[in-house]
Amino acid sequence: MANPKRRHSKSRARIGRAGIRKSHISLRSCERCGASGPPHTVCENCGHYRGREIIEKDEF
Repeated sequence: MANPKRRHSKSRARIGRAGIRKSHISLRSCERCGASGPPHTVCENCGHYRGREIIEKDEF
């Protein structure tokens, strides 16, 4: 297995890592309560998805 002869500098290591990052997570607002969350999932705030109640939540 090949090993580097010299240590890479911090800038060279960071250049190599420049393309490795978390992708941007898109958010959508709930039609019912307006809370933001990931698309195509049940709203964690009110428990609704596409106009139907999926999870029963107590409302204040």
